[in-house]
Amino acid sequence: MAGRTIGTRPALIAVAHGSRDPRSAATMYAVVEQLAAARPDLDVRLAFLDLNAPSVDQVVDAVAADGHSHAVVVPLLLGSAFHARIDLPGMLAAARARHPRMQLTQADVLGADTRVIAALRDRAREALAVSSLGRGLPARSRLGIAMAAVGSSSAAANARTAQIAQRLAAITGLPTEICFATTEPSLPEAVSALRARSVDHILVAPWFLAPGLLTDRLEAAAPNLVHARTIGAHPLLTDVILDRYTTASALPLKLTA
Repeated sequence: MAGRTIGTRPALIAVAHGSRDPRSAATMYAVVEQLAAARPDLDVRLAFLDLNAPSVDQVVDAVAADGHSHAVVVPLLLGSAFHARIDLPGMLAAARARHPRMQLTQADVLGADTRVIAALRDRAREALAVSSLGRGLPARSRLGIAMAAVGSSSAAANARTAQIAQRLAAITGLPTEICFATTEPSLPEAVSALRARSVDHILVAPWFLAPGLLTDRLEAAAPNLVHARTIGAHPLLTDVILDRYTTASALPLKLTA
């Protein structure tokens, strides 16, 4: 993590989802360590919404105790759903009540930024390179991608995720189908859809920041397919997080007590 030197720049609090799977927290720490290395002038800290420590409350309290008057909170989330719209704002409202003289600004989620999609493409390429598929496909064979996401009870949210799969197809030039770990279409259904499009070999690209129960579930559903690793600590993800921080930092400060 970055040092605790207090300057004129707001602290950057990166907020991850949290998971019982230790690989998830380890990945988020790697993301934030890469972030801090890219910007040693910033006080960069990691907090979790749930299941892991430190909590958002603990980190905000520590940042305030260290003398910061402003912190930008960047959600390390791919979608703008309950956690970004309800959960985190509620936590920050409570923190403002505890620290009325400190400005807390919530930045936008990482979302469907072109650079995050490019990072997913890179993970797919890496997996392809080290797999048997990367050693050369037979002539006339076709490679396709099953882009796997969490899934939502909201059809509109799933439709937005499906648009990301279309954008991934556009930058890879490969047939791509969306699938979800918690709803339909499932990974086997995406595989069937790709087979119907005359795809011979399929790579699974997880639209996840970190590994965990759901990515394990996807691998178990199709153990014979090549699965790319999650986005994790990718330089393009660092760029997006810093952009979210910079944009939020430039917002007009609200008057505090």
